[in-house]
Amino acid sequence: MALLLLGAMAVLLLGRPDRNVSWLGAGSVVIASVLGCVPVIHVLSGGSVEAVRVPWSVPFGEFFLELDPLTAWFLFPTLLVSALSAIYGVGYLRSWQGRRSLGPVWFFYCLLVLGMMLVLLARNAVLFLIAWELMALASFFLVTFEHERESVREAGWIYFVATHLGTAFLLVFFLLTARETGSMDFTVWAEKGIQTRGLADILFLLAIVGFGTKAGFMPFHVWLPEAHPAAPSHVSALMSGVMIKTGIYGLLRALTFLGAPAGAGATAGRPPLWWGWALIGIGLTSGVLGVLFALAQHDLKRLLAYHSVENIGIITLGLGTGLLGMSTGSSMLIVLGFGGGLLHVVNHALFKGLLFLGAGAVLHGTGTLEIDHLGGLLKRMPWTAATFLIGAVAISGLPPLNGFVSEFLIFLGAFKGGVSTGGAIAVPLLALIAGLALIGGLAAACFTKAFGIVFLGEPRSEHVSHAHEADWTMRLPMLILAAGCVLIGLFAPVVVGSLQAVLENLTHLQPAAVSENLAAVASPLAWVVIGTVAFLLLLLALILLRRGLLAGRRVETNVTWGCGYAQPTARMQYTASSFAQPLMDLFRPLLGTKKKISPPRGFFPEEAALKTVTPDISHEEVYRPVFGRINEWLSQLRWVQHGKVQLYVLYIAVTLIVLLIWELR
Repeated sequence: MALLLLGAMAVLLLGRPDRNVSWLGAGSVVIASVLGCVPVIHVLSGGSVEAVRVPWSVPFGEFFLELDPLTAWFLFPTLLVSALSAIYGVGYLRSWQGRRSLGPVWFFYCLLVLGMMLVLLARNAVLFLIAWELMALASFFLVTFEHERESVREAGWIYFVATHLGTAFLLVFFLLTARETGSMDFTVWAEKGIQTRGLADILFLLAIVGFGTKAGFMPFHVWLPEAHPAAPSHVSALMSGVMIKTGIYGLLRALTFLGAPAGAGATAGRPPLWWGWALIGIGLTSGVLGVLFALAQHDLKRLLAYHSVENIGIITLGLGTGLLGMSTGSSMLIVLGFGGGLLHVVNHALFKGLLFLGAGAVLHGTGTLEIDHLGGLLKRMPWTAATFLIGAVAISGLPPLNGFVSEFLIFLGAFKGGVSTGGAIAVPLLALIAGLALIGGLAAACFTKAFGIVFLGEPRSEHVSHAHEADWTMRLPMLILAAGCVLIGLFAPVVVGSLQAVLENLTHLQPAAVSENLAAVASPLAWVVIGTVAFLLLLLALILLRRGLLAGRRVETNVTWGCGYAQPTARMQYTASSFAQPLMDLFRPLLGTKKKISPPRGFFPEEAALKTVTPDISHEEVYRPVFGRINEWLSQLRWVQHGKVQLYVLYIAVTLIVLLIWELR
């Protein structure tokens, strides 16, 4: 962290040339990440918890950091994606050299990584809030990198307002918890717990809103599809891949505070059932609506942003399953639910970081992210296409890649719990199974659209004519992330076993109970991996056999037969709207999709068009009207703004006098 801070100061002071600034900023992040991974791996391997306390003069504050398995689990993908995105950023920002100073960009990038690390390590409420604010402000300035565009400025302000509304709920959460426990120390909160059930319920709801706003729970997600597309692509990968996971981490850390100590009532130490129901409901809503809104998008990065909402929903489904297990005392539900959710945190960081970097390469090579303006990029950008395809398969939850493994744990836990428990548990778990299956199917359809229209077929516009592959600084991070997606899938039983330390730390189950349940899921995963590898080897054998049979023969290439059309054009290919139309029509009452059709006219029609627009319901029907009314009300107070500094000083003086009188009365 000290190296990150020094790197941030150095890039700000160095100024130009921008090339040196980029390498200095990226180098600081890479070296800091490599150094940080050493204690992280040590703790995850069963090593001792590391802690440091430094005296601090801030009221109620203490510079108290601790690296336990839960923190280490979230730190590992944070450091990995931060380093790879920094390397990618060197090549991505090269086109901006000479047009804008890159020092501030790398300054805020280093501060964002530093802020995320502090959030995960902080064990004092004041320090946590300071780190949370540092992370929010640094990411705000990165989102508004292209601030000359009005859409970017609007996205930045939506994010700024949303993140601080969430922080307001967190502030109330911390104040109530501190008043109940008499301390700002997280370790004291975990030891004492919240003994009043009503207060625990209120704190749980505050945590859902406060941390859920950062994570992207629906309907608190409105900033996410605005900010992620507006930011530079390596920043989008960092924010979507790991920054939103600080919300998941905060919620998990809060749950360790809210457990009642032993002897506090009939259900001592167990959360109420409705907590698990609530998280499963949030997960289903975020997952299903997130993927549906993604399917309706025409901008590639906006499509990926909505898939972040979907995958946060999947993680929340795992946490809800684990909470139901804690409510009923089922170690199987606890291990498989929390285990699946935690593993999906890492998996999502890998494949979503990969997909955003792939989208950035498409933008870098073509100058556009409008899906209907692309096509045929497989031949022009083969490395980007191959890595994007791996990310698309992984995010769709298909074997043998990593997305399948974590979703399989959640599926298996919900299935076992649904068939072996009563209605209060079976109903939400069966709903989870149906919802997760629907999410997986819709995700596969969405990425069939995204990959097929962007990379296959014929070019749809002039943007593709000058498309070019990214340089090695952009390709290398994509290749490493793609390799991570493959390796986690192929070594799934070993990866599942690595959850042992973090699950013991989070759930306080006996090591034998954790290892027994992890071993039970490792066996079926091994068979899935073996079967998938066997299928891939068979496919490879058939390809080699075909190549051998064709050796020595003349192989010709001809046009595709298209029902009599000898030269099919791009106009005959699916568009984003036409591909998604059947599913959009099916869910139209839920999404409010608006369709604009220009049908063919006459015997020899020259043009026809279909366009669909799916506005975000939460943004258009809830937030825009509410904030519009607030703006109208606040505008009535503009009479106090005279533009005279003397009057403003008078306002401050009068306010201080009133406060002093109130305090002394």
